[in-house]
Amino acid sequence: MASGRVMKSVCIVLVCLCGGNVKGEAVADFEDLNLSTGTYWNGSDGTGGFRSGQAWFTNNYDSQWDSWDGFAYSNLTDTDSQGWTAQYNAITGGGQASSANYAISYVGWLEPPTMTLDTPTLVTGLYVTNNNYAYYSMFYGDAFAKKFGGASGNDADWFLLTITGRDATGNTTGAIDFYLADYRFADNRLDYIVDDWRYVDLASLGVVKSVEFGLSSSDAGQWGMNTPAYFAIDNVVPEPGTFALMAVAAVIGIKRKTPR
Repeated sequence: MASGRVMKSVCIVLVCLCGGNVKGEAVADFEDLNLSTGTYWNGSDGTGGFRSGQAWFTNNYDSQWDSWDGFAYSNLTDTDSQGWTAQYNAITGGGQASSANYAISYVGWLEPPTMTLDTPTLVTGLYVTNNNYAYYSMFYGDAFAKKFGGASGNDADWFLLTITGRDATGNTTGAIDFYLADYRFADNRLDYIVDDWRYVDLASLGVVKSVEFGLSSSDAGQWGMNTPAYFAIDNVVPEPGTFALMAVAAVIGIKRKTPR
């Protein structure tokens, strides 16, 4: 009977702490950023980035050209706007799981967009999607980039996000690829451009101090990629089992100290 009570206690602790850790202990969810409704932040204050939760997100802003790269954040909800003016819009029309704020990333020329953690962490994953500018450029084509699939729909186009982990010494821990659009299927009905939030599992990167983001595309020329170099992220979550394992050890320890 005592053994059964211990196992029941373990199960209760696991359920409470695992769930609480994922939801309440997010690495970054961007909801802690102060942003008026229907607006965005792009680094024009010159701070060089922003903090959400347990992470710092890089930003490079050029006041002369009113341009930026790295990370911005937004709560815009318009999914119909197209072109460069829609660079701060996630194609989903909001954050993941009905949250308001989300981050937009632009991969520019200075350095890769980087998320740096306060302490090395085993990050379970994050959610990604396209922004309006990139989505409609791939869907229709524009003055600079082609319509994915081409006129026939048979061109094997793709738009790839590569996420690279680095440890505290700067060494690479691994890299994970995720296709934001994929037209390489023999059956064109399977071709897609991501228009919802998709979870990307980052656990295989191991314990990381920082995470870098890069983009590549089948539509590229002598000056580089033609597809607009944007994507959106939300809800970066840590490894969910840490506190649960500690709880199990504590409960088992209590059991061992209980006299028969």
